[in-house]
Amino acid sequence: MSASTAVQGLTYADVEVGTEITPVSLPITYKRVCINAASTWDWFPGHHDPEYARAQGQQNIYLSTLFYHGFIDRGLNDWAGPDALIRRRKISMIKSIYPGQTATLTGTVVGKREDAGKYLVDLELLVSSEEGPCVPSEATLELPGGRS
Repeated sequence: MSASTAVQGLTYADVEVGTEITPVSLPITYKRVCINAASTWDWFPGHHDPEYARAQGQQNIYLSTLFYHGFIDRGLNDWAGPDALIRRRKISMIKSIYPGQTATLTGTVVGKREDAGKYLVDLELLVSSEEGPCVPSEATLELPGGRS
């Protein structure tokens, strides 16, 4: 890729408090739930065994914690671009997402700060399904300071 066709990401100067990230949605299938569990070596039965999941009080097999971390990282990098560095991520899982539903990530910039020469952007994020909020989250990105 030549310099003239390189992807330009966001800079610290591009972002203001209140800026919303570009939402990301992903249909959740049985295959996606099981492949995610397999690819992360998360063999907890609730991620691939419907009987076990229902015995736990779940509707069906459900997405793993590692799925949410990766999904949030994907959404942040899709929005901010290749020069963004995820410095912090915190999630709280309050509701499961099941096959047949759609996972959607939304978020808003809630703060900007410079710290030891780093340009940091704080975000409040939410992964939801058709049933409502599922994974409220927070993240901090380090962005380049500005275009030269």
